Amino acid sequence: MAQREIHFEVFRRNGAKGGWQMHDVVSTRDTALDMAKQLMADEKATGVKVVKETYYVDTGDYQTLKIFEDGHNKMKVEPAAEDAPHALPCFKPDDLYSYHARGTMARLLGEYLARQKLTITELIHRADALERLEATDTVYQHAIQKVAVAQAASTTTPVQQIVKSLNELSTKAMERVYRDEKRNYFPKAEAGKFAALCREIADKSDKSYLLNGAIARYLADAKGWNDKLMRLLTLLEEASGDGDAATQLLAAVDSIGAEILNGSAALHELIGTSENLGASLFVLVHLFLGQKTEGSLSAVAAVTQHFAADNLPEARTAVANRILAELKSVKRLCPDSLVDELKTLRRIANKLVLGQGKYLSNEELIAAFTLRSKRLVAHEAIQDHLQEAGEPDAKIERLLLIEENIIGAENKRQLSAFFVPIMTSSGFEAQFVFAKTPAITRLQRLAELQSRVHRSGFQDLQKQEISEKLDKIANDVEIRAKILESLEARPVGHVEKVVAILRLCTGGVFTEGRLMARAHALLLSHMSQPGFMTGYVAHTAKATGEASNADAATAELMATLAKVGIDADTGWKSIAA
Repeated sequence: MAQREIHFEVFRRNGAKGGWQMHDVVSTRDTALDMAKQLMADEKATGVKVVKETYYVDTGDYQTLKIFEDGHNKMKVEPAAEDAPHALPCFKPDDLYSYHARGTMARLLGEYLARQKLTITELIHRADALERLEATDTVYQHAIQKVAVAQAASTTTPVQQIVKSLNELSTKAMERVYRDEKRNYFPKAEAGKFAALCREIADKSDKSYLLNGAIARYLADAKGWNDKLMRLLTLLEEASGDGDAATQLLAAVDSIGAEILNGSAALHELIGTSENLGASLFVLVHLFLGQKTEGSLSAVAAVTQHFAADNLPEARTAVANRILAELKSVKRLCPDSLVDELKTLRRIANKLVLGQGKYLSNEELIAAFTLRSKRLVAHEAIQDHLQEAGEPDAKIERLLLIEENIIGAENKRQLSAFFVPIMTSSGFEAQFVFAKTPAITRLQRLAELQSRVHRSGFQDLQKQEISEKLDKIANDVEIRAKILESLEARPVGHVEKVVAILRLCTGGVFTEGRLMARAHALLLSHMSQPGFMTGYVAHTAKATGEASNADAATAELMATLAKVGIDADTGWKSIAA
């Protein structure tokens, strides 16, 4: 039995005409169902559904099944249009060759196609491949039944009747291929002769059927996906120019190439074995961007060149969709380390930003990375990550590292909830308030953490809450160490005290808030003493070894005050000559 990984995706809908939005991804069925029902009970959604996603490790493919839906209103959307299998009604054999029908069949028969190393286009144009599929019976009938169940959900027609109709339709389509094979209707062509073939069949009504049949036979004896893709890309040498023949051949090659690159089994073979999903995905991103990767197979290198030249749009879209699917999956990029996971995610994001455009929209990227970020801030993942840290401040730093590498306001809000319990713990207080390390060092560490919080992407309310907690601890440290009190007790003048306090403020010792406010109060108090400015000018001249310059000394003082948060008006009003 194929190895499988299963997760459950919970979707919600807001408003009478709102589309489905992913709410969460969980690993157990009961949790997913309870979450969906709770959303409805709390009136946080007008509709909910739960989808079971099965990931087949051997092939890398996904199987999707909706297991629950509820809502105050029903969207007039065919189930086949929103849940796999995404089947459109077919009424005649030719309908099975449409883009949507081929996509549906490729999803339904994904495992089988991977084992046979076939694309769906090859399957439906080769008699020998169809005979093997029919011989499996179970695979074939299971696919028919899944389509029937999906269509029956939106009609009053019994499933049995739909199964019968689909069987008849499929049988007619297969018999057509068998008949055409026996009468040698499909043309045979070698590399270098496909352009001529396109011109020869240009006036035929079924020219796409004939061309795809010829390509299917041309690829039949290929040894592996690399050989098959290389043979396919060789045909592009004939698809040059603006003629109808070149256009038809290019479209056929692009379509079949997309089928190859959309299959995980083919991609696994083409990009090779990697250390983890993150490494594989990074290779795939390079391929999508048309950037060479050392050690690539010949077919991958060739596809990379075509992507760099912006050729093969359908194949490139298939790779983009695969990248998005992997980003949205529950599988970790780097299972052994959350730090490596974050770094890999950042590298991939920085790369993919370069590829935004017609193949990959900004909205799609944000949605994928937001969902991936949501899994990284799950309680279990965070707790495991924090357990590896030693001191409490290291835990804060790890949380800040996560914040820098995730997106989504809700994800950051959820992450911010982990800060306060750490900062109010006895361990945090022991590390900073009662530790034997120099107080200045401890204060600098607190100020550094607070500065990173201010630069973070947390919302203002979250920033304020975390910042105030850090400032409170810093204020307690300073009071216990009596740093400002000892400065005040020194037998020196007001100028020297102002210089010393400014040095602490600009040296990243004081946190913003109560501690910095106390420092400001002392500064303003000393600067308001008679003779302060005269003394400060003399002090500056002595320190620099230059002649006294009141204007330069004043400008330098005002600039320093601005750095520590005292505006010019306040400074001027407080300075005494």
